[in-house]
Amino acid sequence: MKFKVEYSQIVRRKMKALKKYLTEHFDPDTAVRGLEQITAAVRRLEDYPEAGTALSDMFGIDTDFRCLYVNHNYMFYYIQDNKVIVAEMFDEREDFMYKIFGISSESEESKKYWNE
Repeated sequence: MKFKVEYSQIVRRKMKALKKYLTEHFDPDTAVRGLEQITAAVRRLEDYPEAGTALSDMFGIDTDFRCLYVNHNYMFYYIQDNKVIVAEMFDEREDFMYKIFGISSESEESKKYWNE
């Protein structure tokens, strides 16, 4: 069975912002290639919706979200009926666990070390 992929408005805005950033800092071809890599990887979820890693397995939290890492970005999605819903997108430098679940990925030790 083939699944339908849907992007949330948040992800659509972030992809548009990414395209703008890549165009300004590199060139339009780089921007197009970068987004094509992301959308091609997400399109593969139509046939293999469980290809991404389950966050419940990675972090031991109770969630249906799965994660697909593509081109320096984490794509967070869940499966609902015959749809793959890409709900959120984060750059690899962002603390996505804190932004999504309120779980800090920094230890007290690292905060003390860096005087944060």
